Amino acid sequence: MKRSELAFTLALLPLDYLSLLAAGILAYFARFHPALAEIRPVIFDLTINGYLKVIAPMVIVFILVFAASGLYAVRRKSVGEELMRIILACSAAMALVFAISFFSRILFESRFIALAAWVLTILFVSLTRLVIRGLQKSMLRYGVGIHRVVIIGDTPTADVLTKEFKRKPSLGFRTVGQYKAFNKSIADRLRKMKRDDKIDEVILADSEASRHQKLELIAFTENEHLGFQYSADLFAAAVGRSVIHTHAGIPVIEVRKTPLDGWGAIYKRLFDIVGSLTLIIITSPIMIITAIAIKLDSRGTIFFSKLDNGSQALRIGQGGKPFPYFKFRSMRPRTHNMRYKELAEDNERKGTPLVKIKNDPRVTSVGAFIRKFSIDELPEFFLVLRGHMSLVGPRPHLPEEVRKYRDEQRKVLTLKPGITGMAQISGRANLDFDDEVRLDVHYIENWSPWLDLRILLKTPLVVIFKKGAY
Repeated sequence: MKRSELAFTLALLPLDYLSLLAAGILAYFARFHPALAEIRPVIFDLTINGYLKVIAPMVIVFILVFAASGLYAVRRKSVGEELMRIILACSAAMALVFAISFFSRILFESRFIALAAWVLTILFVSLTRLVIRGLQKSMLRYGVGIHRVVIIGDTPTADVLTKEFKRKPSLGFRTVGQYKAFNKSIADRLRKMKRDDKIDEVILADSEASRHQKLELIAFTENEHLGFQYSADLFAAAVGRSVIHTHAGIPVIEVRKTPLDGWGAIYKRLFDIVGSLTLIIITSPIMIITAIAIKLDSRGTIFFSKLDNGSQALRIGQGGKPFPYFKFRSMRPRTHNMRYKELAEDNERKGTPLVKIKNDPRVTSVGAFIRKFSIDELPEFFLVLRGHMSLVGPRPHLPEEVRKYRDEQRKVLTLKPGITGMAQISGRANLDFDDEVRLDVHYIENWSPWLDLRILLKTPLVVIFKKGAY
């Protein structure tokens, strides 16, 4: 752990205390402001000194709730996750304060001050955290807080990580070396880099590395006091939510499929219904213009819903069940099967179940535009509303693709396919298929409402900047 990260984490305590105190004081003066007092006269007697005696210990309660909510963990969190935790922690702390006030008979006379203080605490603490994040990112540009990493592995995953760290310095990683495999000579080289203070962590980016090599590398990093990370294989991703039971003194590990059981599934379906209805209304002008453009640009139907032989276009949904699929037509009619015949040699995803044709000659001029910005997929909101798809989930699967999936890859059929997902915001078409599956498995095993929200908020940025798009 870098000293700068520890320093920033430690600074959060006094900054949060000041933010909470400032929020409480501002709420007090807002209630006594002449503009509000004229609308709703103040009928209680509360001096600022008496008010401060009440809120000072309450701020301590907020700090304790923040700590219990993980807001002082050194582990990096996304902006969305941290803001959601702040909202939940402030709400829980306020409820706890009310409970303490009730049972201790310290009754608070102004509901406005309480409500304003709750809103202002969320606002002030969130702004403080965003300022701290901005300061950390600005210091990364000068090398302060940078994690210097060596990547082990001669794999596409290793190359992607190297390029990502170089392209996004704000992630806080700088690649200082990349080697094909870990052996004695590499160990000596890394040991020298450690002595010269040129390395902080090692990342193993080869999921096919032997068990012996992994154990050797782990032991080396522990002995040299280096950080260690690794890209998970499918099995490691699958056991991410394992639970240990003990039967007759024997530990038995249960691998849970997904947290999307029970109330999780109910919440996700309600979220899909409300979200898809809202997005249909918002995007309806775009869909109408797109339909007109498709009709004027080329002959054929507006929607792609039929295959070349006239049969219904299908996708494989949750549990391996097929469902009727449609989206805006982006290709010339009756050219779908060319991907398996005339254009088979142009497939960029050879060796995987997928077929992806770059610079596809079947695509119309309007089709190229709507594909670039994923407008062709907007009708999928109706499929979400009907319950065939979800707003967030693994990619929709073609029947002929699913037939080629290995057993471990079929885990992505655990959930409904999504309009967007972990793979789409992490590289879209640029990802290796196995990496795409790993991301989908990670989503399945680690689903949460906040993860869905984060993916949805990040998707427009990925689409606008055409990351990995065709």
